[in-house]
Amino acid sequence: MSFLLALDSSTETLVVAVSREADLLAREGEGGARASEQMVPQAMALLAQAGLSLAELDAIAFAAGPGAFTGLRTACAVAQGLAFGAGKPVLPLDSLLLVAEDLRLQQPQTRFTGPCWVLMDARMNEIYAAAYEWQGDHWVTLRPPALYTLPAATEALQSLPPQALAGNALSVFAEALAPVLPSGVPQAAATRSRAAALASLARQAWGAGAAVDAAEAMPVYVRDKVAQTTAERLAAKGMA
Repeated sequence: MSFLLALDSSTETLVVAVSREADLLAREGEGGARASEQMVPQAMALLAQAGLSLAELDAIAFAAGPGAFTGLRTACAVAQGLAFGAGKPVLPLDSLLLVAEDLRLQQPQTRFTGPCWVLMDARMNEIYAAAYEWQGDHWVTLRPPALYTLPAATEALQSLPPQALAGNALSVFAEALAPVLPSGVPQAAATRSRAAALASLARQAWGAGAAVDAAEAMPVYVRDKVAQTTAERLAAKGMA
């Protein structure tokens, strides 16, 4: 039996989950700026509720990205710190794959064959996107997570037509994406339980032998530029 702690602050929701095989204890709440101060206390409280110590864990998982820059660093730093202290390995998880896993768990009777595209609002009129395929007991990445403009996203969807769709960009950019989104395929614009999906991915990663040394855990950034310089902001306002 594996004992896993999983952490996620890649979105505005803070998720902490402790799993023992199929059993799950989890907390989901406000993340964002509060994630850094809340993650460790909530993780320790959840472990206490489960009757576990850090030393009894097999590994510590975290959502590595893509996602909110500060949130990714927070989850990575906490996972590394706890893992170093307890002498445990780390499981970096794909934050977009978490959304695909949530869709799969929402619709357990559906056969997920063919590309499942995850489309998440990346702000700045851009989309984080990736394509995966469920192969019976594990996911395979068809298109790795990347940052797309809307035209680039529609082109990617046309080149690899989705057989399932998930992510909040389906509602945020509904009008722009509508011409290339097929009807009648499994889809969900909102996640039902990030905690359940996070714990499920952690178990899959542990079973696949994906654990790494804590020193090797790194956030996954796909956006090189997250802010404008002063000169760029002034130019945009016509003041330069």
